[in-house]
Amino acid sequence: MAPPVAGDGGDGGGGGGGGGGRQQQQQQPGMGQMLTGVIRMAIFWYFASKFFSPKRAPSDPSVQISNLFHKGEPLDMWLYLSEQEKFNDFGSETALFWHETNIPYAVWGHESSRSLSLKYFPSEALKHNGSLYAHVFFARSGYPPDPSDPEYQPLAAFGRTHPVVTYLPKSKADKKKSLLGNTEDSKDESDVPKVVEEDMADSKEDVPVEWVSYWKPNFTISLVDDFTRYTQNAVPPNIAPFLNIEPTTGNYFPTVFFNEFWLLRDKLIPINDTVTELPLHLEVSPISMTKWQLFMQIDQSFQIHRSYGSMLEGESDELKRVFLEGNPYLLGITMVVSLLHSVFDFLAFKNDIQFWNKNKSMEGLSAKSVIVNFICQLIVFLYLLDNETSWMILASSGIGCCIEFWKIGKAMHIEIDRSGKIPMLRFRDRESYAGNKTKEYDDLAMKYLSYLLFFLVVCFSIYSLMYDRHKSWYSWILSSLTSCVYMFGFIMMCPQLFINYKLKSVAHLPWRQMTYKFLNTIIDDLFAFVIKMPTLHRLSVFRDDLIFLMLLYQRWIYPVDKKRVNEFGFGGEDADQASSSTEATIQNEDEKKTN
Repeated sequence: MAPPVAGDGGDGGGGGGGGGGRQQQQQQPGMGQMLTGVIRMAIFWYFASKFFSPKRAPSDPSVQISNLFHKGEPLDMWLYLSEQEKFNDFGSETALFWHETNIPYAVWGHESSRSLSLKYFPSEALKHNGSLYAHVFFARSGYPPDPSDPEYQPLAAFGRTHPVVTYLPKSKADKKKSLLGNTEDSKDESDVPKVVEEDMADSKEDVPVEWVSYWKPNFTISLVDDFTRYTQNAVPPNIAPFLNIEPTTGNYFPTVFFNEFWLLRDKLIPINDTVTELPLHLEVSPISMTKWQLFMQIDQSFQIHRSYGSMLEGESDELKRVFLEGNPYLLGITMVVSLLHSVFDFLAFKNDIQFWNKNKSMEGLSAKSVIVNFICQLIVFLYLLDNETSWMILASSGIGCCIEFWKIGKAMHIEIDRSGKIPMLRFRDRESYAGNKTKEYDDLAMKYLSYLLFFLVVCFSIYSLMYDRHKSWYSWILSSLTSCVYMFGFIMMCPQLFINYKLKSVAHLPWRQMTYKFLNTIIDDLFAFVIKMPTLHRLSVFRDDLIFLMLLYQRWIYPVDKKRVNEFGFGGEDADQASSSTEATIQNEDEKKTN
């Protein structure tokens, strides 16, 4: 018979997602963005395998290989569990855990699907990082899988081997600790020395990685519905590694696929000395060629994302969990809404850059709010950097930080002071900002709001220091500032409301860009109801609604001042005069044609 082919050990869907506080949950990218990236990488991998696959020897189109079995042919199945990767003890009754007969091959129906749930009692070797393999054999009904049996036929039996135990790196100890060292709410004071030892161990470069064995509680044995006639030496590269070729005829046996696509990391069971029995749910069923290839390409895409750092360990599990536990209608709405969110976000970004690039006057605009926005963006960027976020999110936050600094250069004069030993940046107000009431109102609003903000920041920082755990004092500072940005960031938008109130005008605001941001806020409101998120982030979504509604109210009560110059350097009266002069010119030309 064809020898069993050793399968690759699955990782159970990727690494587990750890804690990280309420703020770390806000770092994750949108589910629609993640799904789009996975599909993009799958398509890229497909075309790369087509164009850049290694060249094969010239093949004869007339020589083709085909499946040795026929559709609907009855099969018998044997499943053995053994701690040895190579198996030949077919007579052992203790190793045989499952036997099924008359399974129709590649026939879709209840008769072709079988299942079994059992309890496995691990040996001492398995409890101490031992291995266990599932040896699955198929044969035509009436034929044995044992090569030593007199009735054995090499072309009638095939099999495959797959590990039931997988090995994953041991989760790192929680490096967070109470900075005061005497808080009552610490989980366990005895954990603090362990954390210190872990930090000391991490400082060494040659620390070996500790691996832990995990039990896979379920997997599906799928026979691929594939009857394609392939040209010899020209099998597609994404299928060739899985074909079990019979050497004498050159044809292939049915492909056995161990389906663990929906096996998530948190479903794996760690194996240790305290484990006495382990559950195992087995299922055998057919799988279509398209579905099999889709699973393979998505797993390949996940691996590419993780290798590039664009997907953290555990994010693939979260994406699969959405499909497993989510409502399909809600999932469709989420994908459409995520697409709209991306479009509106791009339009808001484009109009924001356009507004500040063409803006010639700071009259009516809060320059201090621009500076504070840059500081808030910088705090969030440093916080993400401290928490080892993926480079895609870091790049997005870093670009936003650079744009906010560029806006400072448009709102104020930035000069380099070389009078001292170290060159320093000096910020000077523009004449259009300092020469009118805008600066006075901005200073007045920022003065009282800063008192309130500083008071809230100090109170929250003290609370976080007393009751929360942090990696270091630097992490505590960043975590406290980031929390305040999310909770109290809307206070920095209030100076613009105060300036509008004093000037009795809103004509100076970039309304197009703000409209796109408001549409994004409405989409965030929808996500706040349908997606699990921290309460803090949920409240931060609704606070933006309140600010924009107040801006809309100001736009309604303050009439449009047509004498005011807009961001493009034109006033409303200029536009009226230009339109009236154009109409007069057209009328004169019509009179000349009539005469």
